[in-house]
Amino acid sequence: MTARQVPMMDETKTDTEQDESLPAAIRMKISDSKTSEIILGSDKIPGTRVKVIGRIENIRTTKAFTFVYLSDTRATLLCVFSDQQNESARISLQKQETLEVYGEMREVPPKNKAPGDREIHVDFYSIIGEAPGGSDAFSNVVPESANQATLPDFRHLVLRRPEEATVMKTRAAALDTFRQYYKAHDMRESTAPSFVQTQVEGGGSLFSLQYYGQTAYLTQTSQLYLETQLPILGDCYAIQSSFRAENAHTRRHLSEYTHVEAELDFIVFEDLLQHIENVICGVIDMLLADPESAAYIQTLHPGFKSPARPFKRMRYSEAIEWLNEHGIMADEGEPHTFGVDIAEAAERAMTDRIGQPIILTHFPVHLKAFYMKKDAFDPRLTESVDVLVPDVGEVVGGGMRIEDYEELVSVMKNNKWDLASYAFYADQRKYGSTPHGGYGLGLERFLAWILHRHTVRECTPFPRYPGKCTP
Repeated sequence: MTARQVPMMDETKTDTEQDESLPAAIRMKISDSKTSEIILGSDKIPGTRVKVIGRIENIRTTKAFTFVYLSDTRATLLCVFSDQQNESARISLQKQETLEVYGEMREVPPKNKAPGDREIHVDFYSIIGEAPGGSDAFSNVVPESANQATLPDFRHLVLRRPEEATVMKTRAAALDTFRQYYKAHDMRESTAPSFVQTQVEGGGSLFSLQYYGQTAYLTQTSQLYLETQLPILGDCYAIQSSFRAENAHTRRHLSEYTHVEAELDFIVFEDLLQHIENVICGVIDMLLADPESAAYIQTLHPGFKSPARPFKRMRYSEAIEWLNEHGIMADEGEPHTFGVDIAEAAERAMTDRIGQPIILTHFPVHLKAFYMKKDAFDPRLTESVDVLVPDVGEVVGGGMRIEDYEELVSVMKNNKWDLASYAFYADQRKYGSTPHGGYGLGLERFLAWILHRHTVRECTPFPRYPGKCTP
């Protein structure tokens, strides 16, 4: 699309001319807030004439002025159109258009406010990426009051709205911060295959596909492969997509989610519990210590702060007692009994009433994955852990892994699994086993907690859930 250029100061000039009597414009990024060459003008001194490019985030008009908020995603610049400029901008500009503007950088007048305490008084602009008006205008396609049921079809545009963009920027910051934290604690990043022929969380939640004539699955977890990296990398982690074919329409389930997983070598269960608490609090502390990410979090969740430590600890059996004592029933309306999985609603109700993160441990063997190490004092239980947080419920699941080769093989035989497919995993015990454990953290659930989002679907760019695989 050809750029549409509009002169601002002199109606006698042609459509492609700028006022040559003005100083040459210095090219500047909107986010270059501390460029030494740029002088902010005032009533006493002229400001530097600059050229900037960005996308129109918002437009506000008065009788005398049009105010355009131009963004490069890192920062926003207030563009002031006045006199005949005002009428031109009012007629020609649309939200989400890409605009190149020329003008004088100025201080913000007393008692007025603008992003970064600066503004540009525009003398010329060029629309280099048009956006439609009328019924197809951005504000009409994805209005703030839009029906939530239709918004997923326009997710690619919804993400441009300020609130959704803030969630995505926090997500990017969180991904970076997890990596920073792990690196600072001498942990190395690894990757795992997405196509696998093993199951971990149960066959009913597997996405299956044909892989060159063989049946394969989309991975449920990187864990088995991370364990193979311990003798090579030492303590390690992976941040990748995991897939669960669960026909669950809850606010905390996705069919594809970002899985932050780690495995630690030469540890005992207490080491693992302490590490998980340290990671959660450490990452939150780092996010809140950074002015940019802290501003994102406080915008969406005012007053949020790092959780108090230590986290409350409860055994599974203690949670069953607590739920019954407080009248929180199982899904069937019956009291909770030992050996039954705690339902999502009950789990969240307990966490919300307690009002702080809970480290829930020692689940029965049959409620956890095959690789979980049994408790040394009660073989009915495992050295397993879930971390529950208010408003969301479970954000972390983990535990110690079976170390003994014969025990692991026996468990897999009891599950009637093809031992050949798991030989690589069993070999980790056959060739120098070690006491080790690990966990997985759901990034979208973590973000839903710290950003006070109603559903994890808001916390990933393009959520995948039953019935939704576009855009």
